[in-house]
Amino acid sequence: MTIHDIREHAEVIGNDGRHVGTVDRIEGDRIKLTKSDSQGAGHQGHHHFIELSLVETVQENRVHLSVPADEAVQQEEEESGSRIH
Repeated sequence: MTIHDIREHAEVIGNDGRHVGTVDRIEGDRIKLTKSDSQGAGHQGHHHFIELSLVETVQENRVHLSVPADEAVQQEEEESGSRIH
């Protein structure tokens, strides 16, 4: 798997099969999720990021993470790199 395998609008899912987000694009060593996938009070309306190190595989139009969806959401970052939770 290379970062070139990850496509815009691909679904990002945890290793439990649950939806985490949708790829907007790759920025550096992180996946930028679409704004519509931002969850939680005070976190809506802007992009969140997932570290590429969490990616286990990329198959078809899905990015499979090595952690469950809840854990991935807990590890989401703001644009600045600070953790959300």
